[in-house]
Amino acid sequence: MSFPIRTSLSVAALGLWSLSIAQQNDIPLNRDIYYDIDRNGSDSGSTMYTGLRPIIASRADLRNVMGYTPDSARHYYWISKKLFADHLLEVREGGFRLTIDPVFNLEYGREFNEATDFSENANMNHNGRGFWVTADLGPTVSFQTSFYENQAALPAFLYFQAQRGGSVPGQGRIKDFNERGLDFAWAMGNVSWTPRTWLNVQIGQGRHFVGNGYRSMLLSDNTSPYPYIKLSAITTNKRFQYSAINAKLTMFGADNRLPTGEGGESLFYWKRASFRHAGITLGPVQVGLFEATIWKNIDSTGVLPYDPLELNPVIGLNTIVNGFDGPSKQLVGIDTKVRLRNKLFVYGQFALDDPSRQRYAWQAGLQCFDLGRKDLHVLVEYNSATPFAYTKGDPRINYGHAGQALANPLGAGFNEALVQVDYGIRQRYWFRAMANLADIRVDLQENSISGGDIFVTDNTAWTVDAMELRQRFWLDLSFTYRMNPSTNLHFTAGWWTRDLTPAMQQVNSGYLYFALRTGLFNRYYDI
Repeated sequence: MSFPIRTSLSVAALGLWSLSIAQQNDIPLNRDIYYDIDRNGSDSGSTMYTGLRPIIASRADLRNVMGYTPDSARHYYWISKKLFADHLLEVREGGFRLTIDPVFNLEYGREFNEATDFSENANMNHNGRGFWVTADLGPTVSFQTSFYENQAALPAFLYFQAQRGGSVPGQGRIKDFNERGLDFAWAMGNVSWTPRTWLNVQIGQGRHFVGNGYRSMLLSDNTSPYPYIKLSAITTNKRFQYSAINAKLTMFGADNRLPTGEGGESLFYWKRASFRHAGITLGPVQVGLFEATIWKNIDSTGVLPYDPLELNPVIGLNTIVNGFDGPSKQLVGIDTKVRLRNKLFVYGQFALDDPSRQRYAWQAGLQCFDLGRKDLHVLVEYNSATPFAYTKGDPRINYGHAGQALANPLGAGFNEALVQVDYGIRQRYWFRAMANLADIRVDLQENSISGGDIFVTDNTAWTVDAMELRQRFWLDLSFTYRMNPSTNLHFTAGWWTRDLTPAMQQVNSGYLYFALRTGLFNRYYDI
């Protein structure tokens, strides 16, 4: 059912409408959608700040962005229009707009490299389904909510990772069933209020990303969603933006159960986080300053008194007061993007974890759009982190959430180079090639602490000589047919290869897959 707004606007006016839309919801944090946003942001004269994501729709340049541009294709039947253009249910009445859509990930694949002594069944599957609801309540208030319920049999390296961390990478907490099955679910959503054009207030559950590349060395959407409150202010010319995010994080695992509570299941250890970000656009240059504080809220005596500094809005002040060696975890950094010409920019990050012990991480990358022809995009990136970056003496105060790293999913003590090429034909047919090569540190014994695992202590005195450097190669080749841009509904067929050397065969992968899914979030399986 759809009730469109009657209008006589021209095509040019529709383009302006897409720029002046009053929607206060976040644009779904999926790189297929943000390719179009980044392309717009790389044009000369653009003042749109792209270094903190998700971006609020009213603050974005939405020209030709998937899901936000009126579909110009001809649809002859109601059913074909629903399948290939519209939301399942859309209601427009005055300043009210509501959309309701199903979301799903129906994937079937076959694993060819898995060791036969681990499982006799090489057939893998992912049965995910849920819903996505968005609404605009006039020009200043919007909300959205989504829920995902999943059962999956995953390749061995993902299965082992989920067992170690307690959650499927970037998704939800697991429960086992059958021989290899994992049951997991998660929800996202927020209420977004813009009382003034320069101020936005959000409360919800979700993820955030700092940067302009594939990975982030500051704050990534690699983890499960977390509850948060966000305040964001922006100047009239959109050249300066300041954001304050307060979140509650969780540590999974049997060792992180709290002894308190009378319920059937004890709570997990939790901690609060404060993220502060200031971004400025100066012509072709964008610079962002970032500070993160992971607070120690619980010790052996119980929950500690609330620290008013958790609400401190001044970036850098928490680091000055707490220091890098205090009970809380501090991380500061800088994010930059420089436009070299239209549709070409370089970007980079530097994260300082503990200067006295030379713990840091950095990133350098390049992104080019429409290289030689329309919809041929190339991204090249290098990431590096020193051993013990993102760690803490108390491993529960590390830079992680729900068994996943808040920054790069590889943790610490690694070097990583990646290339991604996307090629689109008529915006419906897409080919992607992704190659990723990384050197990582692996502990061979339970008491080995080499600085690669951020979920153990950073006490180097405990380190033993039982560490191995391994090289991980990842290649993902895929073809995608985009069926409906409103929900990024697409069919994908692809092949990935994971080769970890030296390592057991069962953690390597050669996976052929076919999937029908709605792409509204990012999955990081190249770990």
